Amino acid sequence: MEQLHHELWIVGAVNALLAPVLRPIYAALGVEWPANAQPIPDYLVMSFLVVLGLTLLSAFVRARLSVEQPGKLQILLEDVVNFLNSTLRENIGDKGPKYLPLVGAIGLFIFVANMIGKVPGLMSPTANINVTVGCAVTVWVYYHLEGLRTQGVFRYAKHFFVMPGVPIVMAPLIGVIELISHASRVMSLSLRLFGNVFGEEMIVLIIAGLVPFIVPLPFMLLGVVTGTLQAYIFALLTMIYLAGAVHTDHDHEVHHDEAQAHAAA
Repeated sequence: MEQLHHELWIVGAVNALLAPVLRPIYAALGVEWPANAQPIPDYLVMSFLVVLGLTLLSAFVRARLSVEQPGKLQILLEDVVNFLNSTLRENIGDKGPKYLPLVGAIGLFIFVANMIGKVPGLMSPTANINVTVGCAVTVWVYYHLEGLRTQGVFRYAKHFFVMPGVPIVMAPLIGVIELISHASRVMSLSLRLFGNVFGEEMIVLIIAGLVPFIVPLPFMLLGVVTGTLQAYIFALLTMIYLAGAVHTDHDHEVHHDEAQAHAAA
């Protein structure tokens, strides 16, 4: 596996540029920095590249927004926003669009992060478990905070133990099951995304090493499809988890929708 991994030119360039700045900081913090180690790992460099690219794209589009003569890129982005808003309304209700910034940002980040690995000389940061866990933890913390904010501590804690149609004596058992279910969501979100992206990149890399040029292209095209699907599933599950956090009366529907989304993965 180590033989398949190679240093990316952009990672080497970023580390060479920032190493003189970071070495004194590491030393002041008492962090031991091995001589041959890179202070900034490849997945952080690629994640920053994705964020930088999306920021520049946003600034570009915003400077050219037009109501009378919208460009093709603006129309495409408007269609994506309308699709996300309609999906948010279907899953959460009329207040669903208020969560568009989080759902849209994390979905767009994952999509671009999945696609950037198809560019020669670059890699998908989502092929590293640290990035996918970071995305999953962000969603997990956010939907719990939204549940506490919209329902209060007591009502939000209550929905972990009391479900419609279930006898109250089952509350302790329901509570344990719910707590395990919520805790496992971080692992489920992160491992699904990581496994699909990492596996696809390894397949393309191995095949390209054996038969370069034309043969890996169908697998790369398949990676575009699966990468897009994984970004959508991650965003959809985020909506479902938010729905479960802000609407306790519909927990059984939320669990049904969640099961359907997991089946689609």
